[in-house]
Amino acid sequence: MTNTKLLEEKIVKSGFKKKALAQKLSLTPYGLQLKVEGKNEFKASEIYLLCELLGIETGQMEQIFFTKISEWYSL
Repeated sequence: MTNTKLLEEKIVKSGFKKKALAQKLSLTPYGLQLKVEGKNEFKASEIYLLCELLGIETGQMEQIFFTKISEWYSL
């Protein structure tokens, strides 16, 4: 499950417009928004590219894109 708040913060800090990010991911702006909001899941290739574009490191990647999985590991 996507941590929408953290991802939105990263997008804002990056200076990218969502329309430009969507184009780089071969998505429509609406398609990107659905994924950011957690209504649709990101593909692994999209996560990798977003991390590159937004400067998201491995630890942050887990916090943003794998929230539930990270919580399971701490049990």
